[in-house]
Amino acid sequence: MREKEQKGDNMEQDLELDEPIPEKLIEKKKIQSIDELPGIGPATVEKLLQAGYTSLMSIAVATPAELVGATEMSEATAKKVIAIARTNLEMEFLSGEELLKKRQQCLRITTGSKALDTLFGGGVETGAISEAYGAYGAGKSQIAHVLAVRCQLPVEKGGAGGMAVFIDTESTFRPERIVQIANNLKMDSQEVLRNIRVARAFNSDHQALLAEKIEDLIKKQGLPIKLVVVDSLMAHFRAEFIGRGTLADRQQKINKHMHALMKLADTYNLAVYVTNQVMARPDTFFGDPTEAIGGHIVAHNSTYRVYLRRGKKGTRVAKMVDAPNLAESEAIFQIEEAGVRDT
Repeated sequence: MREKEQKGDNMEQDLELDEPIPEKLIEKKKIQSIDELPGIGPATVEKLLQAGYTSLMSIAVATPAELVGATEMSEATAKKVIAIARTNLEMEFLSGEELLKKRQQCLRITTGSKALDTLFGGGVETGAISEAYGAYGAGKSQIAHVLAVRCQLPVEKGGAGGMAVFIDTESTFRPERIVQIANNLKMDSQEVLRNIRVARAFNSDHQALLAEKIEDLIKKQGLPIKLVVVDSLMAHFRAEFIGRGTLADRQQKINKHMHALMKLADTYNLAVYVTNQVMARPDTFFGDPTEAIGGHIVAHNSTYRVYLRRGKKGTRVAKMVDAPNLAESEAIFQIEEAGVRDT
């Protein structure tokens, strides 16, 4: 009798590791949540929840390796669970009209400069990654501070009505600058500072981990995050991966990091603003030899790519280098104590 009970207790585990999940079990009931997935026990469900897989969609878009790392289930079981999640979701094509309606839900965070907002198509867009690259002193970090404040404004005033997360890789975040910008906008500077979550990243692994933890702030703590700033994106990767021999590893790592940021932007309709360093190309005889680092991986993963440089008489010039729906154009603006404004 005891032997029979033990067999019953281990049935669920045996099904996880060895046996295929019967198709009848899948078809019998429409699965709505992960705790209804056949073939996985409460302990595995708990591990999935702790790892941030709280919905069928989060499992459906995951890879088997990610589930194995999160729950220690077998790869075969992970593939089955993902297949079931996808079967029970209406993962179909959208019409252009439906996609347009979805795009209309995107918000645009103003920079304070009409010229710069026009360059971005109305402001820094949620649901997308906006990259700004340029030499030191071009204004990349200044714009980051401005956006961290202005994203807290109501939507009708050019904000997103939410909070900001600032991943600082080069110790550039200054709360005093936030206070300056907030005071000039007649906002409560202490409240503005409370609505910004800052984390100092000390290496590339730490940076990637911090990006993954942002989802916990949204789902577990219920914070209305509407902006994620990474300043700067490539600083640690550039320092840690030296020489051509490490290039492939670096690019794979940055690719995964940027995909995590894009997933955040798309899933929670938040804006991602990243700054990037540059390098000089001595073999360029005509034009500007300045080029962003990170190669094609960073270029392809950035929705909007803007090049910043110093202009005449203390101005800054922004050039839209790449955008899916905007033509190449330039904007001239100034950086002052109040933040960013037109010339």
